[in-house]
Amino acid sequence: MTGYLDGNMLAGPLREIFAVDVTAAVGQCAACGTSGSVGQARVYADGPGLVARCPACGHVLMRLSRGPERAWLDLRGLIYLQLPVPGGGAQD
Repeated sequence: MTGYLDGNMLAGPLREIFAVDVTAAVGQCAACGTSGSVGQARVYADGPGLVARCPACGHVLMRLSRGPERAWLDLRGLIYLQLPVPGGGAQD
């Protein structure tokens, strides 16, 4: 690896990705390996945030908490999250 760019260069590419319907994204559970769309997760909304659990094993896939001016998204329960990209163009 020769050099690196500042993480701020991700602003444009990440804006393109998160402009899609994430419930259509496919993820894989880090605990049991089950793959499925985010829309298939079991979501619990009775706490201070939202908790999405794997429908197969109950493992926490993601957590979403909102504040007045920010949001926290924890995806550590997923091995990957495959998002559809509008236009289907590939990036290097």
